[in-house]
This record gives sequence, C-alpha cells and structure tokens, in this order.
Amino acid sequence: MVETTGGGPGDGAAEVLDRPLPDGVRRRVVQIVSDGFGGLTVAELPAQLRQYARFAPNRRAKFAGNAMAAALETDALFRQRIGEKLRETQPELTGALDSGAPPPAADPLDVAAAAYVLRPAGWVKLVTAAGEEAQRADAERAGEESRAELERLRAELAAAQEQIRAETERLRTDLDSARKEAESLHRKLRAAVSDVRRGEAALRKVQGELEAVRAEGQAQVSAAESESRRLKSRLGESEAALEATRRAAREGRSVEDMRVRLLLDTVLDAAQGLRRELALPPVSVRPAETVDAVEPGRMTPKDIAARALSEHDPAILDQLLALPQAHLVVDGYNVTKTGYPQMPLEKQRLRLLGQLAQLAAQSGAEVTCVFDGAELAAPVLLAPPRGVRVLFSKPGVTADELIRQLVRAEPPGRPVIVVSTDREVADGVARAGARPVASVVLLKRFARG
Repeated sequence: MVETTGGGPGDGAAEVLDRPLPDGVRRRVVQIVSDGFGGLTVAELPAQLRQYARFAPNRRAKFAGNAMAAALETDALFRQRIGEKLRETQPELTGALDSGAPPPAADPLDVAAAAYVLRPAGWVKLVTAAGEEAQRADAERAGEESRAELERLRAELAAAQEQIRAETERLRTDLDSARKEAESLHRKLRAAVSDVRRGEAALRKVQGELEAVRAEGQAQVSAAESESRRLKSRLGESEAALEATRRAAREGRSVEDMRVRLLLDTVLDAAQGLRRELALPPVSVRPAETVDAVEPGRMTPKDIAARALSEHDPAILDQLLALPQAHLVVDGYNVTKTGYPQMPLEKQRLRLLGQLAQLAAQSGAEVTCVFDGAELAAPVLLAPPRGVRVLFSKPGVTADELIRQLVRAEPPGRPVIVVSTDREVADGVARAGARPVASVVLLKRFARG
C-alpha cells in the first residue's frame, strides 16, 4: 500500500486550487469516491458519511455527493484511502500520474479527477488544464451545435420563404377570383335589393288591408264577447237569485215548521202539565169568576206576594226548569269565573259541564252551554257530556252575541232560561222573551246537589 502520495514536502500537498472545481471534474471525483466508498469499513469512513455506508454507488453519488466532496477536501486520511482504492482499480492512470506523464489518450476529465484525489506534484495544473480543456470542448461542441442549428434554421427559412411565395401567388389568384365573384354578387345583390323593395311595398299594402280587415273583425268579436259576457252575467245573476229564492223558501219553511212544531209541543205540554197539576174537572168557570177580587176567607195579594220566592233562591231555577220544553242556556265563563275563577280554563269547563250533566239528567230540560272562543289559543278537543250541548263562539263573535242568537232562534212562547250575571246580556234576552237568572243562582243549585 502506497503511503507517500500527497504527504511529502516535495509533492503536491502544498498546492492549492485557486478556483472552483470544474463541474465535469467534480462529477468524476464524486464517482471515484462513490466507487471506493464500498471498499472501506464503517470505521474508516468520516462520521458525516457513515449514514450512507449501505447505499448503492449510484444512490451514494446522488444523495451524498456534496458530503463526499467536502470530506475528500478536508479529510486527508479519507482522501488517501480513496486514492489507494483508485490505484487498485486504475493502476495505469495512477502510475502515469505518479511518473508525471499522463497518457495522451486518456480523458482529460478522468486525468484531472484522479490528480485531484491523488494530489501528485502539479495536480493543480492538471485540474486547471482539464477544466480549460473541458470548457474548450464544450465551447467547440456548442459551436458545432450552433452551426448545425444555424444551418437547419437557414434551411427551414428558405423552405418557409419558398412556401410563402407559393402561398402568396395562390392568394393573389384567389383574390382575383374573389374580386370577380364579388363584382358578380354585387350586381346580383343590387337586382335582388330592387326586387325586395318592390316586394316590401306590395307586402305593406297587403298588410294594411289585412290590418283593416283584422281590426274590423276584432271589433265585431269584441262586441260579441261583450254581449255574451253581459248575457252570461245576467243569466248567472238570475240563476243565483233563483237558487237563493229556492234555498230561502226551503230553509224558511224548514225553520218555521220547526218553530211552529216546537211551540205547539210546548203549548200541549203546558196544557197537559196544568191539567195534571190542577186536577180540575171539566171547565165550569163563569165570567163573573174571572173578576179579580178578595172573597171572604181567601188570601190577599199581599199574602200571595209574601209567599213568592227570592230572585237568588235556587228553587226558582227548579220551577223554571220544570216548565214544559224548557231550554237552559248557560254563559259558561261567566258562571265559572263567578264560582271558581282560580282554576285553569280547561278545569273550569270540565267542572261546569259535569255539574250541568247532572242537572240535565235531574230536570230533563234541554241544556246549552256557551263559551267565548276568543279565550282559546287553539281549538278545544272536548267530548260534551250526555244531555248538554257545548258551543264556542266563532272568531269575531262574542259569547254574549251567540247567546242572543240562540234566544232569537227559539219560537215565541217557549220557556228559555239564560244564566248570566252580565247585565247587558240579561236585559237583551229579557227583551227577546227569555228569563234571565243570575250565575250565583245556578252555583247555589249545584251546591244543593
């Protein structure tokens, strides 16, 4: 193993390269280091290169090139070991460098790279000369390529010029042909424009006549449609009036028949009730007996008045409900808010309807309970108890108005009892022929059971 390379004072160890290593020489140096890398142990490698010990030569040259070049420059021992591997693989080239006469046929880049690694005397000149030779070679190669490219471009330019001349001649020919064709088309166009103008004039005349006919027809159609709409409107009004008349007649007959029948039942029940109550023999009253007077031993009107019931006595409600065909109409919220206002509305309704059901079963009277629909946030799901009709007023209609409608719907003469503390309701139903009763009377009646 040679140990004298790059170590003695007379060799090239003291020489320094005063310029960057040419790229071609550097690539060859990296390749030499990568090839010699595998013949060294991990311990013989610099610390910064040990991580690449297991890499393949190509991968080492790719990923560790800069690190290997730096280690070769700074680590003399590593450079010496790489030089020994180079001597083993290329003995002729290294021997010629040691003798100071590189082989003339060798690649200047290989010579410079080997000299950079081995560092013989005069290696800087070899590296510099190789770089200059490489630059000259690159310049000559670039000049050859430039001349070849120039010749190619000249040939392409000549071909393009020839093609342009041919294309120009063709375009001139086409232009002359197009000019002649355009002149012919202009003549034809002027003739066609003249024909079109004459046709447009004739068309305008026909359109004017058509518009006149169309306007006349449209006027006639409009008049006919107007007359038809008028007749249809009159027909619809007549049919609506006829249907309204028929409906009114049917409903009038139906309502009047119902009112008369209900009044007749009331009169008959009243007569039968009086007959049972009085248990009188056949009528034998004389006119003189109808005169109001006090006979000896009879009660005076003052005595009779003293026996009358109080307006707030629940017994008066029992007497009214005992009348034939009696109809009890209850102002629901007026009663519940008088008797138990602290309860929620739902529980108020349920309690009142339960008590009314018991009263209807005891008295046999028709019972209708009216609630104000304005108090509701949503429709009420309610199953009315047996014997009690439950009604809610519609939006915009109060319970008071609904009660007055119920009273007006009854025939005159039927006993209708309205339970409400509202003075306006009481006065209104009284004028319509009903008997108003205060809510407290009904509540006392409920309390009595």
